[in-house]
Amino acid sequence: MTEDDLNTPDERSAGTDGALREHEVRTALLDLLAEVGTVTATEAAARLGYSSGLCSFHLRQLARHGYLEEAPHSGGRARPWRLRQHPSAADGPMEEQFGDLARGLEDESWQRWLTQREEAPPAWRHDEAFSAVAYLTPEEMSRVADVIRRALAPYQDREQRPLARPDGALPVALITRLFPLLPHTGDGADRD
Repeated sequence: MTEDDLNTPDERSAGTDGALREHEVRTALLDLLAEVGTVTATEAAARLGYSSGLCSFHLRQLARHGYLEEAPHSGGRARPWRLRQHPSAADGPMEEQFGDLARGLEDESWQRWLTQREEAPPAWRHDEAFSAVAYLTPEEMSRVADVIRRALAPYQDREQRPLARPDGALPVALITRLFPLLPHTGDGADRD
């Protein structure tokens, strides 16, 4: 009997819909990956206090259900994982599940920030938040999204290349949602 055999009863008792049930180790792994970008089972075990076998099993389960993918690596036995990179145009149930998961992690991370802000180093004890309503066409909304993506592009390689991070850099949540504000149902407004 292996450690995997001892730690997988929730997989065998999962519903017939094939959905992956919430699990303490998987939740911790997803949080860690959201924070650090990529991780191997051994690195996850060292950071989370679980065995590498247990982390390896749950990383594979998350990958099997479409939440993770192997990160590019130069070979060897080390197998780094990252959150699955979904194409922005993808639709369907898996994309919706991932969107729900991402929003849940965003909300949880925001709440953690609010409760622990005073424990952060003084230079980090502020946040930058803004919102706006603009009247845009669908094409203009896409252009705004493109501008935001281009503004972030110079920093995106730092997730996969830790040596590209300047001293003092920390992971920062960047959340942008562009969506049309639809009228409330029943108010008689046109939706076209």
